[in-house]
Amino acid sequence: MTAIFQTILLMAAVLAAVAVAAKRLNVTPSILLVVAGIGLALVPGLPSIRLAPELVLLVILPPLIYSAGVAMSWREFKYNLRPIALLAFGCVIFTTCAVAAAAHYLLGFDWTIGFVLGAIVAPPDTVAPLAIARRLGLPRQVMVILEGEGLANDATALILYRFAVIAVSTGAFSIGEAAGTFSLIVVGEIVYGVAVGWLSLRLRKWAREPRVEITLSLMTPYLAYWVPEHLHGSGVLATVACGLYVSWTGPRLIPPSTRLQGIFFWDLIIYLIEGFVFLLTGLQARTLIEQTQGFSLRELLIATAWTTLIVIVARFAWMLPGAYVPRWLIPSIRRREPSPPWQGPFFLAFTGIRGVVSLAAALAIPYFTASGKAFPHRDMILFITFGVIIATLVGQGLLLPWVVQWLGLSKLGKQEHAEEIKRELHARQAALNEVTKRLDKAIADHELPQFVVDHLRTRNKSRFQVIPSNLTDDLALVRQTADLKKELIDAERDFIYQLLRDGKITDEARRRIEYELDLEEAGVANRGKDGGGWM
Repeated sequence: MTAIFQTILLMAAVLAAVAVAAKRLNVTPSILLVVAGIGLALVPGLPSIRLAPELVLLVILPPLIYSAGVAMSWREFKYNLRPIALLAFGCVIFTTCAVAAAAHYLLGFDWTIGFVLGAIVAPPDTVAPLAIARRLGLPRQVMVILEGEGLANDATALILYRFAVIAVSTGAFSIGEAAGTFSLIVVGEIVYGVAVGWLSLRLRKWAREPRVEITLSLMTPYLAYWVPEHLHGSGVLATVACGLYVSWTGPRLIPPSTRLQGIFFWDLIIYLIEGFVFLLTGLQARTLIEQTQGFSLRELLIATAWTTLIVIVARFAWMLPGAYVPRWLIPSIRRREPSPPWQGPFFLAFTGIRGVVSLAAALAIPYFTASGKAFPHRDMILFITFGVIIATLVGQGLLLPWVVQWLGLSKLGKQEHAEEIKRELHARQAALNEVTKRLDKAIADHELPQFVVDHLRTRNKSRFQVIPSNLTDDLALVRQTADLKKELIDAERDFIYQLLRDGKITDEARRRIEYELDLEEAGVANRGKDGGGWM
């Protein structure tokens, strides 16, 4: 137990150090974490850390999927459902088949073994590309499609993976039966996920205690995931459906105090999980090298290179025709969804970075088939999977900022963001006008002392004052004003601390004032977020 605790502390220290280094080097932390993990794995004398597939699939994956579903806009997800489905289902199946064919004809694998490898490396990971994309300010639709694909593609791949492993183990497989089972799993998990989301929100509404509600929110993804997974589904779609339901119906049911605390809690949880995931991925290097001693390095590198090339080419081969051919063939789609500029589909095709779900699936391959024979090519599949993850994460991950700049997507994203901020300002203005009308009616309906009326009007007036009359393009001035407001808040906070040291106020009074100042500072940061152009 002590060794485990020491290992966790070491990993947390590496996570913090890499985060600082990544910020200074302007590199995505996920890439540096994997590289750091590989470096640590190859240090002589350090204990080997084996990643249990159950840890990823049953413990790590549910909260990641659920939080992404809650953060996703259901309205935008629904509007982009066709391209999301084409990637999350169509592209994963296409890539699985392409890798299976390549493994059969180029590597000499049986078709069933090829499908196992294909299902493992088919689903792209979205954590690393999304982290880069958010930093580069891409157009909103590109982000929504990328996030939406990431929510559902693991489900498709894991279901295909289970079918393929069963086919290898038993030697029996029926396409018709598999298709029917797949459809039943999809429908059943969506219904179950919505039911779990509904139950979770009702329990939280009944509890009305922030700590209890946050505890229930942490339990929700596991309830959504574990039951379908135990019944031989994937659990992913149920968790996605649960998260989307909470995203759509939760805002009016979750009280503000819970929402404020929950945001900070979930941000920290997801930050730690994602960091540990990438670090653990790199730490598997020694284990995988030890397990592939029976193969020549040349054989392993050739197999990895071919598989990596196939997964990259297959995504481009599916993405670009998939973006335009349906619009050319079906007039209703063409009228409803105008053809996007080629830059968006090209970027989405380039973001085929593989991640820890692929590694967990490879590690979960059984050692023996149902007949007691060794599972064919298991160790080679493990090495190929790890190689594909490293090649796509480091190779494509480092190139993503350059690709975005070359495609000019940041410029489009900034223009779109400016329009979004304008709409936000109009919405705030309209909401405050509505509140003013409601306030005037309340004053007319109740006989209120003048100082109460003045107090209520002051609140509205202060809210109006933070909305500029027009949208400024001077981001330097925006940041300067935000910095000055923070300095004023810091000055008030320092003065309160001095009063505490002088014994003029109690610690409880200081905490109450500090809480209000913290909220005000968070509001300033939120209003100026991403250079939004207003304070």
